[in-house]
Amino acid sequence: MALRRSPVISRLDPRESKLLVMEKSFRRHRWLTAYAPLIVWTVVVLALGTSLGAMDETAWFIGPLLRWLLPDASAETHRFIHAAIRKFAHFAEYSVLAFLAWNAFRFFSRPVLNAFLLTFAVAFIDEFVQSFNSARTSSLYDVLLDGFGAAFACCLLWLTLASRNFSRRELDARNGA
Repeated sequence: MALRRSPVISRLDPRESKLLVMEKSFRRHRWLTAYAPLIVWTVVVLALGTSLGAMDETAWFIGPLLRWLLPDASAETHRFIHAAIRKFAHFAEYSVLAFLAWNAFRFFSRPVLNAFLLTFAVAFIDEFVQSFNSARTSSLYDVLLDGFGAAFACCLLWLTLASRNFSRRELDARNGA
């Protein structure tokens, strides 16, 4: 299939045509670097919500590690620490998801809010899907923990962005701008 040349591009100087192609390539690259990590991490989070992320599945590598680190601890202590690690993983994975969502939405208005809302929606969907899986338990507390992870990342982002903007305004005021 032959490509037709646009009448607008055919009238342009070849250098201007090359700039248009480069700009289009840059926009595609920016989209990939913004959205691809978000999409990949969302798939990972949702995959961990299946039986792949069940306690029995994570026990094969966390259990031996805990027995090596804490050889004198009881089995009950190992189970408690294993559960704590899994709960921290909820917090951490949704913090990362919120950061990646902010990275994708940073050119929109209210990117921190949009990142939080998307992350909370993924947390809700994840727990909803887990409710149909017999190897997993669905819990509203997990949604709240995921939301706290997202809120933590969003608060850090907001504070970082606010301090950066404050520093710029302060610098402009000192320079008389």
